[in-house]
Amino acid sequence: MNCYDRRDLGLLLLRLGTGGVLAAHGTQKLFGWFGGHGLEGTGQFMESVGYTPGKQSATAAGLAEAGGGTLLALGLATPAAGAAAAGAMAGAAAVHMPNGFFAQEGGYEYAATLGLAAAGLAVAGPGRLSLDHAFGHVFDRGWMVPVALGVTAAATALVVGARNRRVRAKTEGEQEVLFED
Repeated sequence: MNCYDRRDLGLLLLRLGTGGVLAAHGTQKLFGWFGGHGLEGTGQFMESVGYTPGKQSATAAGLAEAGGGTLLALGLATPAAGAAAAGAMAGAAAVHMPNGFFAQEGGYEYAATLGLAAAGLAVAGPGRLSLDHAFGHVFDRGWMVPVALGVTAAATALVVGARNRRVRAKTEGEQEVLFED
């Protein structure tokens, strides 16, 4: 007989909530569901904020969010799922960083919260009420946590760094009008 404790229930709730929100955001990007703009519209937005090429950036972000979120909710491949979702949220936070912390001002609060929850789940594991547990943790080994987070951190640093250089070059290339006619 299995006896689930409150840690298992808490991880299940956190996985379902975080994973569900991430999956919904990802499907907005990929398919235009839930009022999203699909790959075309999201790709145009990605281009406008410095993630190029836009459509490929939208695809990568959508897959990381929808795929990572779905896997987190299921508790399957939790280290990779959490890392992928956290990386996508780091990319989103970079866009919102100039607006400060709070979401009501357009800040990075929301993206940071989702990213930290996803990373925390990658580290803590899915609990016993998960597919990882049911499959004997084949996709949830201890060594997978630092590998998944490390690879994702390196890839995210490269992508966000390139985006920040593009944004900086664009803004430095613009000159302020000194005198009006």
